[in-house]
Amino acid sequence: MSKFLLFSLLWWVTGNPFVALIVLLIILYVLERRYIGMTPSVMKPLQRGRRLTRLKQELRLNPHHTSTKLEIARIYMEQKKFADARELLLQVAEVMEDSAEVRAELGICELRLGRLEEGEQDLLAALERNPRVKYGEPYLRLGEAFAERDPQKAIRYLQQFREVQSSSCEAYFKLGLLYRALGNNEEARRAFQETVELYRGLPKYKRRHERRWALLARFKA
Repeated sequence: MSKFLLFSLLWWVTGNPFVALIVLLIILYVLERRYIGMTPSVMKPLQRGRRLTRLKQELRLNPHHTSTKLEIARIYMEQKKFADARELLLQVAEVMEDSAEVRAELGICELRLGRLEEGEQDLLAALERNPRVKYGEPYLRLGEAFAERDPQKAIRYLQQFREVQSSSCEAYFKLGLLYRALGNNEEARRAFQETVELYRGLPKYKRRHERRWALLARFKA
C-alpha cells in the first residue's frame, strides 16, 4: 500500500507514470542496498574495473611487483575469473611462501575451478599456518565445495567455521541447508532458527552484512 501511495505521489510530481516508476525503482534499490544488500551493486563493478586497469598498467611497468599481482588476483576473484587469479597467485606464492592468506586464496581458486583435492590441500595448509586466517573463511569454502560430494565432511567444516567465526549467520544458514539435503529436517530447522536468533543478538554495525542470511533462514524455517 505504501509503495502504491509513493508511486501515486511520484506520478503527480513528475506528471509521467513511466518516469514515476523509474524513480520508484531507484528509491527501492537504494533502500534495499542500504538496509538489506541482496541485490548487486551497480557502482562496484565500475570502480573495480577502473582499479584493475590502473593496476595492469603498473604491472606492465614493473612485471615483478608482487603486491600488484596479488591485488590484481583478488580483483579477478571478485570478478569470478578464478583461472586468471590462480595463475597470478601461483607466482605470488613462490615469493610469499609463508603467507597463509595467499595460500588460502589460492585454495579458494582451486575449489572454484573444480579442483577439490588441490583446493582442500591448500586451504588446510593455510589453516595450519594460521588457524584464523581470513577469519576462518577456508572452513566455509570447504563446506560449500564438499556439500554435494561429501555432505558429512561439509558439515564438519561448517561446524569448524562456526567455532572460529561464532557470529556468522552465513555458517548457520548453510549448515541448515546441508542438514536439509541429508534429510535431517529437525537439525535443519534448528540451524535456521539459530541463524535468526544469532542475527537478533548482533550489534547494529554487523547486522548489515548478515541480514540477507537471517532473511533467507526465516523463509526456510
